[in-house]
Amino acid sequence: MGALDYLSNFCINVTSSTTRSKRKPMQTVEIKVKMDCDGCERRVKNAVASMKGVKSVEVNRKQSKVSVNGYVEPIKVLKRIKRTGKAAEFWPYIPQHLVHYPYISGVYDKRAPAGHVRNSVQAFPASNAAEDNMVSLFSDDNVNACSIM
Repeated sequence: MGALDYLSNFCINVTSSTTRSKRKPMQTVEIKVKMDCDGCERRVKNAVASMKGVKSVEVNRKQSKVSVNGYVEPIKVLKRIKRTGKAAEFWPYIPQHLVHYPYISGVYDKRAPAGHVRNSVQAFPASNAAEDNMVSLFSDDNVNACSIM
């Protein structure tokens, strides 16, 4: 009997390890959703909160932003919100102080929340060369940025 028990345990362990899926990492998914009223906000929040792996849902109607924390896939959260009938997209804004030059075309957005700009690839990224640092001492765009005075 010992050999049959060993073989049956071996077969069970082999099949269970192949069917076991990896756990998704804990992450925060931010999505931009246009919400007009309390009903829209409640519908979106309930749709996302009922998903498997969601730990918390924060809805900010003023910024049109939904933040979902949990063990979820961003694409699935986006699809679930779109099923409510609302236009949704991933959060396209980043804080303005992280952008080298926020006023190039395509970055500045009037609909962005205060202190945020649209996330895009910058034309000329900041470099650490000594010549570039000397040039940046004087700025025509921001007259208060003169570091010599």
